[in-house]
Amino acid sequence: MRRFAFLGPSGTFTESALDQVADPAEAERVAVSSVHEALHAVADERVDAAMIALENSIEGGVTSAQDALAKTPGLRILSEHLVQVNFALVAPAGTNLADIETIAAHPVAYAQCAAWLAANLSGAVHLPAASNVAAARDLGVSAAQAAISTPRITEVVTGLDVLATDIANTTDAQTRFVLVGRGPELPKQTGADKTSLIVELASDRAGSLLDVLEQFATRGVNLSLIQSRPIGDRLGRYRFVIDVEGHIRDERVAAAMLGLKRVSPKVTFLGSYARADRQAPVIPDRFSDASFEDARDWLREILTEAPVAQ
Repeated sequence: MRRFAFLGPSGTFTESALDQVADPAEAERVAVSSVHEALHAVADERVDAAMIALENSIEGGVTSAQDALAKTPGLRILSEHLVQVNFALVAPAGTNLADIETIAAHPVAYAQCAAWLAANLSGAVHLPAASNVAAARDLGVSAAQAAISTPRITEVVTGLDVLATDIANTTDAQTRFVLVGRGPELPKQTGADKTSLIVELASDRAGSLLDVLEQFATRGVNLSLIQSRPIGDRLGRYRFVIDVEGHIRDERVAAAMLGLKRVSPKVTFLGSYARADRQAPVIPDRFSDASFEDARDWLREILTEAPVAQ
């Protein structure tokens, strides 16, 4: 039986994402307390894969997950999954909204509910929690008087009143999750793919980031995410988490990867996988696979001074 790690306890949005790939009757689910723990469990072969949150539509990239991927070698993103998210404010039975001064919440969830909190509980203090479910589960033993949690939290934790529902900044919020396993698995091309990379700059100088971006622009590769993260050894040293449209087996993406290798001291390939939204990019003819192949044939003919067999 395959084993999958996820940010626990049971009832989190991460487990909802895992529902898309692992039937509880056919796979063992291992709840962990952090993204770092989940990825190390994969790297150490204690589980087959881990589901982690990588990006959300309100706050952008989940930096803890990006940093963990950068620092845990040998991992590959196997698939991508989207989960619609919304939140509820819960408290121990009998609590009044007006009495709340402290709120437990996962930092990402807290940010996604900032507008509602500013309007209704502007003076309340945020107490970070490890997960949306843990925030509610620990009420009564933590210093928090209320918690931001999932809409179905009362099915998992008893003794709670729901004080408010639909408190997210937008009802259309989504979180992007990825299933992470060990290499060298490489999913096949689908025509609607995404490739994730981590790229370090060669030096802290004017134009070093442009050197990286030009590798994509000149080959018609669109970026869907680029976010800087400190490497951590000294000030001014950054790595960039980058998602591009396309698969590494696409000619334009492969060519961009070769260019990156020339201008960056370290390029980490995190995987090529099908986009969760199944939206295929529009590729101009000059950046099609056929165009790259034709250009190679043309150059080969010049170098060999003989026509290429048709």
